[in-house]
Amino acid sequence: MSKRYCVVTPYYKEDREIIERCLVSVRNQTVPADHIIVADGHPQDWLDGEPVRHIKLDRSHADYGNTARGIGALMAVAEKYDAITFLDADNWYDLDHIEVCLAAAAAAAGGEDKPDIVLAQRRYVRPDGSWMNLTPPDKPIGETTDTNCYFFLPRSYYTIGRWCIMPQEMSQHGDQLFYYYCKSERMNFALTEARTVNYTCMFASCYRDLNEEPPPGAKGPVDWYKTQDWLKSLSAEELLIMRRRTGLHLRED
Repeated sequence: MSKRYCVVTPYYKEDREIIERCLVSVRNQTVPADHIIVADGHPQDWLDGEPVRHIKLDRSHADYGNTARGIGALMAVAEKYDAITFLDADNWYDLDHIEVCLAAAAAAAGGEDKPDIVLAQRRYVRPDGSWMNLTPPDKPIGETTDTNCYFFLPRSYYTIGRWCIMPQEMSQHGDQLFYYYCKSERMNFALTEARTVNYTCMFASCYRDLNEEPPPGAKGPVDWYKTQDWLKSLSAEELLIMRRRTGLHLRED
């Protein structure tokens, strides 16, 4: 029986042409994949006519797509896909993305530690699709990875429910928190060499680093201080629940 792969895309209120770019990049992969696209409270009916699984949640969850992402991924786990990957609606893959991730997994499988997750690499792009010449942060790749870069292999499927139960107040840090949770589980990561994820950058600071005017709707940095204030406000019982939902022993001070 041939291997089966699944891409999960949460979407909110993105314009049709943005979503279509995402869909086309999955449809034309060199290694075919099924596509589950999950409406986070604002379904667009035209998607019912596309060659995708269109799941419609009846309300939005204000958690950066985590609930929609997790529900789609849990469906894929239940349906026994051989690998699962994420792609937000405003981003897109190079056409060999899945092929590159599978090659990285195969190369690492011959080593001492079999991989649980492949981390793909991304390039930053402007809203018009042009590449941004940004120097990668001087940090380990996992600490700067993005949700769109995760390529899950079956050994990691038990972790996927974390996307659904992560507290809403922590959701803006979801990709990093999930990475640290996987590290705490002693998971093995394989890393792709090529950059195959096109990540639409809306951080104003990235444009200022290039001496460019940020695009309309650009946002500020992720605010960890606000999250720390929330953590400090929690009772001992609330803090225990938060730690269990994230799988991490985060400090409250």
